[in-house]
Amino acid sequence: MSEARMQRVRARMTEVGIDALLLSLGADLPWLTGYEAMPLERLTMLVLPADGDAVLVVPELEAPRVEDRPEFTVRPWTETDNAIDVVAALVGGRRRLAISDRAWATFLLRLQSKLPDAAWSPASAVTSPLRAVKDEEEVEALARASAAADRVSAQLQSGEVRFVGRTEAEVSAEIGRRLRAEGHSRVNFAIVGSGPNSASPHHEPGPRVIEPNEPVVCDFGGVLDGYCSDTTRTFWTGGSDPTPNFRDLYAVLFEAQRAAVDAAVVGTPCEDVDGVARGIITDGGYGVQFIHRTGHGIGIEEHEDPYLVRGNAEPLEPGHAFSIEPGIYFAGRWGARIEDIVVATAEGPRALNTAPHELAVVD
Repeated sequence: MSEARMQRVRARMTEVGIDALLLSLGADLPWLTGYEAMPLERLTMLVLPADGDAVLVVPELEAPRVEDRPEFTVRPWTETDNAIDVVAALVGGRRRLAISDRAWATFLLRLQSKLPDAAWSPASAVTSPLRAVKDEEEVEALARASAAADRVSAQLQSGEVRFVGRTEAEVSAEIGRRLRAEGHSRVNFAIVGSGPNSASPHHEPGPRVIEPNEPVVCDFGGVLDGYCSDTTRTFWTGGSDPTPNFRDLYAVLFEAQRAAVDAAVVGTPCEDVDGVARGIITDGGYGVQFIHRTGHGIGIEEHEDPYLVRGNAEPLEPGHAFSIEPGIYFAGRWGARIEDIVVATAEGPRALNTAPHELAVVD
């Protein structure tokens, strides 16, 4: 796997005119090497020349964590070494360099000082188009993660988890425990926004006690087998039926989300999928209340290319994996969102999340 990816990366480097790729913190490094750097003040960096051997520069005390692979050699550095000098020596006379988008600024500034004649680019110019197209193994990893998240959604929808009378933070913590119980190694987030907090798309669950007769937005995901899950379902807490106004809002959202999934066909520009969801919501009278893009790519990161947003005319390709998550939000009152992970395939859109989309009434 790593060897094939190295070959694809080198071909892409030649295509865009990059002499050496420098990967540090972020998802590019584990995607390419299987090794995830710890966010330390000590530098870890893969030096991948377009015309030479790849070398992983790593602190000596971290070297035992690196799995030996034939695609690169490991160059440990000691506490008395200057890691910047080590990297600069490996770069040599190469001048068109691309560095991890999430590399710490202190390392970039020191490398720029050491290599004053270099021209710098973000590594994503090389890696993002490659990472965006998932192979069969990656799609199945995403499917396993999504299925595990769906099992948690089913537990919420069936009433297995109590909402009313508990704080958002308590429900969020329980969702996180259930994600782990279903196989996730890490919980990335477990948003629980109740009542007026449901109108905040990235609400931080807090001490608010969930009350009867209000919406609750649950958006959660984590990592299973190295790949991310991410799903959202909206609930109504029991006591009485959802109000007519909220039922109308949710009916429009339900239609928009389903239509956008159906529109995610290979060859369709990303912005057109966004336009399908946005058009239905606008026609329903809620256009101003749809305040974010329709979706984001997903893989070993929860947000990556491609992005389904106006202005992105990139056509969907087989293997593109992304969320479809329109939302409608009335600040200070209430909101709703529905989210599935979808993969574009030659046979049509494949939704990886299949938990019911209808508005569930829960206690």
